[in-house]
Amino acid sequence: MSMTPRERVLAAINHEEPDRVPIVLGVSNATGIKMKPYRALKELLGIDAPDEYIYDWPELGTAFIDEETMRRLGCDVRGVLDREPSAILDRNRAREAHAPFIDSWGSGQKEVQPGVWFPGVHPMADATTIEEIEAYPWPDGSDPTRFVHARARAEELVLAGEYAILATPWLLFPLERAFAMQGMDTFLMNTVLHTEFARVLLRKIGAVCMGLMDGFLEQVGDLIDIIKIGDDLGTQKSLLMSPAAYRDLLKPVHADFIAFIKERTDAKILFHTDGDVFPLIEDFIEIGIDILNPIQTSAGSMANLEELKRRYGSEMAFCGAVDTSHILPNGTPDEVRDEVRRVIDILAPGGGYLVSSVHTIMDDVPPENILAMVDAVIESGRRVDRSTHTRGSSDSWGW
Repeated sequence: MSMTPRERVLAAINHEEPDRVPIVLGVSNATGIKMKPYRALKELLGIDAPDEYIYDWPELGTAFIDEETMRRLGCDVRGVLDREPSAILDRNRAREAHAPFIDSWGSGQKEVQPGVWFPGVHPMADATTIEEIEAYPWPDGSDPTRFVHARARAEELVLAGEYAILATPWLLFPLERAFAMQGMDTFLMNTVLHTEFARVLLRKIGAVCMGLMDGFLEQVGDLIDIIKIGDDLGTQKSLLMSPAAYRDLLKPVHADFIAFIKERTDAKILFHTDGDVFPLIEDFIEIGIDILNPIQTSAGSMANLEELKRRYGSEMAFCGAVDTSHILPNGTPDEVRDEVRRVIDILAPGGGYLVSSVHTIMDDVPPENILAMVDAVIESGRRVDRSTHTRGSSDSWGW
C-alpha cells in the first residue's frame, strides 16, 4: 500500500521501512540544484516556470524549484525558509552591478567571474582579541522580516497534509560563520595561535545563531518535521581539525545549539557536514543529531557505506550518498541508476535512509542524470511492491 510523501519520510527517519526510499531534493542549499542545471531540467521536461533563487539570494546561485518540477522529481519534502532582513535585501538589490553582496553579519561574497560569487568579504579578518569580538556589531535577530513569511508557508503545507516539512534556516552555523567572519585559513590558524579568542568567537556566534533560531522556531517550531543545521567539518581525506580540537572548541557549541532547538520543536535534527567525518559520528549521536547529510561517498571512510550502516544505522538516519564528484556529472544515466540502486541496497534496509545528492547539484550535472537518479528511486519502490517478501523485512530491498 502506497504512502503519502510525509508518511514515507516519517517512516524512514523513525527507522521503519517505507513503501520506497524518500527523496530529498531542491529544498535547501545543501540538497538543492544550481540555476544552470535547473534551467536545463525545465527545458528537458518542457516546464515553463520562472528562474527564482532560494532565500531570494541570486549570489548564492541555487534555484528555488517550482512545484511542477518538484513533483516530477518525486521529492517527498517541501521547505520552509528564512531570509535576510528586507533592508539587507533591498540594499543589495540597489548596489552597483558586480559589487560585493554584504549580508546582515557584515560578511559577503565577491564576484569571481561573471555571475559566479564566492565568499571573500571577511570583516574580522585581522581580529585576535576578545575585545574585538565584544565590539563587533553583531546582527539583530528580532527583525520580523526574516521569519514572518515562514509561518504562512508552514501552515499551508500542514493544511495540505501531503509533504514532510523541512525547515532550512540560512543562519550559517558556528564554524562556517567563523570562516565567513575571518576567512577559513585565518580562523583555523587562530584555533592554534589564539585558542581562547577562537573559543570565544565560536561561543559568540553560537549565541547569535540561537537568537536567530529562536525567532524562526517561534514562527514554525510546532509545524515542522525536520530542521536542517550544519557545519562543514571534513575534507576529502580527513577532518578540518583534530577530533580532540573539535571536542574542545566546537562540540560544546553544537551540543548547546541542538539542545536549544530541541527545547523548542519536536522536529528531527538534520546535520549537514561535508567531507570525511567518520571519526566524529559517535560525537554527533551523543549531542542529538538524528539525520546525517550529505554522506560524501567520495571522501575517505565515508565511502564505506556498509560499515556506516552496520555501526550507526540503528542510531541515526542518513540523507544523501549519491555521488556528485563523478557519477552524477560524468556517468551515463544507466550508471547513475546502478549507483542509486547500490546505495539503496546498503542504506535502506530497516529504514533510516533518504535519497539525495551529495550536496547541491552543480553546473556540470546533465538533466538526464538528475532524472535517472530520482527515477531509480521510484522504480525501487515499484520493485518492492512487486516483491513477494513482507514489507519490513530487510531482504525486501534486494532485487
